[in-house]
Amino acid sequence: MKSPRQRKIIHCDCDCFYAAVEMRDDPSLRLLPVAVGGRADQRGVVATCNYEARRFGVHSAMATAQAVKRCPGLIVLRPAMEKYRLASQQILAIYRDYTDLVEPLSLDEAYLDVTDATRHGGSATLIAQEIRARIEATVGITASAGIAPNKFIAKVASDWNKPDGQFVVRPHEIDAFVAVLPVKKLHGVGKVTAAKLNALGVHVCADLRSWPRAELLQQFGKFGERLYSLCRGIDEREVNPGSERKSVSVEETYVTDLPDLASCAAELDALIDMLIVRVRRARAERHIHKLYIKIRFADFRQTTVECVATTIDRDMLHSLLETGFRRREQAVRLLGAGVRLGEEEEPGTQLSLFGLEERMDGTLSGESSHSD
Repeated sequence: MKSPRQRKIIHCDCDCFYAAVEMRDDPSLRLLPVAVGGRADQRGVVATCNYEARRFGVHSAMATAQAVKRCPGLIVLRPAMEKYRLASQQILAIYRDYTDLVEPLSLDEAYLDVTDATRHGGSATLIAQEIRARIEATVGITASAGIAPNKFIAKVASDWNKPDGQFVVRPHEIDAFVAVLPVKKLHGVGKVTAAKLNALGVHVCADLRSWPRAELLQQFGKFGERLYSLCRGIDEREVNPGSERKSVSVEETYVTDLPDLASCAAELDALIDMLIVRVRRARAERHIHKLYIKIRFADFRQTTVECVATTIDRDMLHSLLETGFRRREQAVRLLGAGVRLGEEEEPGTQLSLFGLEERMDGTLSGESSHSD
């Protein structure tokens, strides 16, 4: 029986995209710490920052006020989304010049399946090099790439030689490459799951491989199956150019449970700020169809409340939070805020409480991180 053909996947994304575009347009910024995001005095959040700022510990999704404390000389610029969208169109056009199998993840980031590509004799390494060179020549910014047999490893590899570099993981190198990866690098593992794994003596993927599948399922629910595969470098997901984004969200799992509604409300505004940044990055503002709040309680029961809306409205999200919290009136371990996307609405559509939908879901394991 013929073995399946080995896939060639490239994960390519630009280095500090928003900040890179700003430095391209104003070269005097290149040696200075720069962040793009909201204002510190308005509870803004950093969307991205350059590597000079990162040396001070500044990172995306950090509150701008905290970023300025860490880096007093930080230059904070408001996002110029139209400029970033133009750059994005140029970048995606370059990606699609090599394969139709391009799955965009954000304005500048995408998976490319080049298994059947003919350029450079089908060499994924040379294709990635040429893509990066063309982005620099055409758009004026740098990009990094990871090349591997699957999406998970390609994405990890793209961070290996940042900025302005690339890294290849060949099929025979997968086992050794993944074995030494910290478990926090696994797709879907956030701070809380990483801390739980570390507390169980699991620090790198080689440690996780000693756990039987049944024990992982017992400890982490359905997510345990994913952990079992990823720690072995197995990821069967295909590059899907037709995938349509249906929602944008952020969430946070808290090390210490939030004891009451007031403490939940105090955390929600920061989540909303991050949601606004993420919606902008996804170019989804005009497609907002609903707002929703997700709450996971201390007993792992989860509830979601949503309502019809066409814009991110803080008061409405706080109202949804109160509705959800009142269902169980107990401590909260996870909060999420998001938007569901649909067709573009007619101008002037108003927020409606009559669109309120209520769900009480069962236990879910694992969590998503809001950071990049």
